[in-house]
Amino acid sequence: MKKFLNDPAHFVDEMLEGIYRAHPQLTYVNDDKRCLVVAKPTPGKVGIATGGGSGHLPLFLGYVGDNMLDGCAVGGVFQSPSADQMHEVTKYIDQGAGVLYVYGNYSGDIINFDMAAELADIDGIAVKQVIGNDDVASSAVGEEHKRRGVAGIFFVYKVSGAAAAAMLPLDEVTRLADKARLNVRTIGVALSSCVVPEIGHATFSVGDDEMEIGMGIHGEPGIGRTKLAAADAVVDEMMERIFAELPAGSGDEFAVLVNGLGGTPKEELYILFRRVSQLFEQRGSRVKHVWIGEFATAMEMAGASISVLKLDAELDPLVAAPTNTPFFAHYKV
Repeated sequence: MKKFLNDPAHFVDEMLEGIYRAHPQLTYVNDDKRCLVVAKPTPGKVGIATGGGSGHLPLFLGYVGDNMLDGCAVGGVFQSPSADQMHEVTKYIDQGAGVLYVYGNYSGDIINFDMAAELADIDGIAVKQVIGNDDVASSAVGEEHKRRGVAGIFFVYKVSGAAAAAMLPLDEVTRLADKARLNVRTIGVALSSCVVPEIGHATFSVGDDEMEIGMGIHGEPGIGRTKLAAADAVVDEMMERIFAELPAGSGDEFAVLVNGLGGTPKEELYILFRRVSQLFEQRGSRVKHVWIGEFATAMEMAGASISVLKLDAELDPLVAAPTNTPFFAHYKV
């Protein structure tokens, strides 16, 4: 293991200290650095909160800021935050309009977010939940409730944050966030493993000449391990699975996120997007919004994911809304 760290046991908390020192518009509650919130929540606005394991920057912490999320709780690397931590975040960001939880479909997160919502209910805080499950490789059509939440949750953050910033009520923010969830699909491909600092060695192995389609962001099994193929062939295989669930026809508009998993040069991500764009073009569809870079990583894992959101008259302006967080800025041209 070659990493810039001190004691592996302090990896997460020292990372968080660096974030707070770099970004004073963020703070934390209950004297717990793992309960990150905006310093000044907007009165009367629905609060948007997320959470999950560390090791995925800029997910989850990086999207707390203007017109996106108001708070976030994180656990250790690839470990869920506690219910008490989420409850503390919830109390702080509630401004009288309720709070929406947006997080990925992982059993530990579900248990702890449910408990946090119950604690919030005792406090008189209305809480709704939208659980991201965009990974098409993790279960079959008809069993979407079993699917993992991966990089496509970015679009749910974008939509829910914009809807809340427009001062819409909790039920409407929840409806729009869930509409985004239903219209986003993601599939990933891994080329290498990653190293959890407290473990100190690779969590799985992928051969130098191999790739695994559909591997999860914690190393969960994919749908097939094969020899590494040319970039266009890899994208073709990935997009075939997305198009099977989100058909792209003449005149349809989409938002696309090509996400690096932590160890992939941006140059390679643009090569992948080149092919994604060609495939939409062949179908007469338009890629209206594009993001390329690292949005949901897995430490230093080499690989990438492609997320696609089908747009309509409601979702398009919310996706296009300006945002500003320490790790992400999106301004209207």
